Amino acid sequence: MLKLTKKADYGLMAMKHLAERAPKGSCSAKDVAEAYGIPQEALAKILQRLAKAGLLRSQHGINGGYMLARDPNTISAFEVIQAIDGPLFITSCVTVRGECDQTDRCTIREPLRKVNESIEQVLKRIKISHMREEPEIIEIKKPAELVTIV
Repeated sequence: MLKLTKKADYGLMAMKHLAERAPKGSCSAKDVAEAYGIPQEALAKILQRLAKAGLLRSQHGINGGYMLARDPNTISAFEVIQAIDGPLFITSCVTVRGECDQTDRCTIREPLRKVNESIEQVLKRIKISHMREEPEIIEIKKPAELVTIV
């Protein structure tokens, strides 16, 4: 099953939190960790990776902390995940070298490459500013009325 690592989850949560708090200034790793019940030491390392990737800026001092380095409309989920976990590969044959024990006999390499590419494109379209909980909208349709033709 394809799923994000806990580190990627935490990174996305932190980025969303920082985007929502941007008008108020920076947030400390401690504040973000406490807001979501994330281990502070793990989050601090994640935030450092995001800063190293140029997605966050860190500010030292009494009012220090982290803030987004760019507008949240320009930061994709893909960038965050890649900064934390490295390249996204759903299978080993989609790696840069593209080698495995079945290379000569494999009949699914190209379909898997397309799946990987599709996932990557979806994650690139999801921006940090789009990541918010929205209430589920339930649509209730009226039954079709019977029409009598005479």
